[in-house]
Amino acid sequence: MSADEYLRVEVPLSASVARELRAGSRVLLSGYLLTARDAAHKRLVEAADAGEPLPVDLEGQVIYYTGPTPAPPGAVIGSAGPTTAARMDPFAPRLLALGVRGMIGKGARSPEVIEAIKKHGAVYLAAVGGAGALLASHIVASEVVAYEDLGPEAVRRLQVADFPVIVAIDSEGNDLFRRGVEEWQGRASKG
Repeated sequence: MSADEYLRVEVPLSASVARELRAGSRVLLSGYLLTARDAAHKRLVEAADAGEPLPVDLEGQVIYYTGPTPAPPGAVIGSAGPTTAARMDPFAPRLLALGVRGMIGKGARSPEVIEAIKKHGAVYLAAVGGAGALLASHIVASEVVAYEDLGPEAVRRLQVADFPVIVAIDSEGNDLFRRGVEEWQGRASKG
């Protein structure tokens, strides 16, 4: 695959596709994503821990960590940039155990989340922070499916077309963030 090539992937993710993705691969997602941030994650985990039915089926889902702005006239959604993923780290292992197969955010993940990614054959994808308007242009439909009272942080179902991400942590635990730091440190020590 050349530097300008992208893998085209349908979402929700199958287990086999999630396990084939490799850290550093550039991906265009098409299909359906869920959105959720801190408050929605907390509610989902609390409901699961209480044995209550979840408001959405998490099996194979990819959760995009975003709280989109209101849609301007004629648009499907407002700016929809990624939220810092570490804020979801306390909840991610539990949601992965419930069937979530992928997460999209920005920034590094904790060792506990990386272990859960490996255990459940999942993947963490990074989206470019500060590019919320560009990312929103790849969202063709949006509907609130749970926790409407959370406003922009409600769980939404997004239909996306060629939504650009990069595989940051793959199902084997290969971590693009760690690899980048190691490469930089190696160059700096030679410098």
